Amino acid sequence: MVVKCLNLGEVRDNIDRLDRQIVPLLAERAGYVRQAAGFKQTKAAVVDQARIEAIVLKVRHMAMEESCDPDVIERIYRSMIDAFIIFESKEWMHIHDAKE
Repeated sequence: MVVKCLNLGEVRDNIDRLDRQIVPLLAERAGYVRQAAGFKQTKAAVVDQARIEAIVLKVRHMAMEESCDPDVIERIYRSMIDAFIIFESKEWMHIHDAKE
């Protein structure tokens, strides 16, 4: 729930509070992404376009349920997924001791 802030400092304090919650969740997500790399037989399997589109559709619906702009959430998620694809590709290379 978003509380009414009385000044910019309060807004920033609340954003900082949320960031302290978001970063550990992203770190946890990264741990699962790392595990996913181990289950994939090829580096090409790291990019699963159908899974990406399913995630985007799901989070767009979640955004609407929260009265949030689904386009903003989609952009955030696509950027995050792109970053995790790079991360997972590196993990895949490390796990499978492959050379690029």
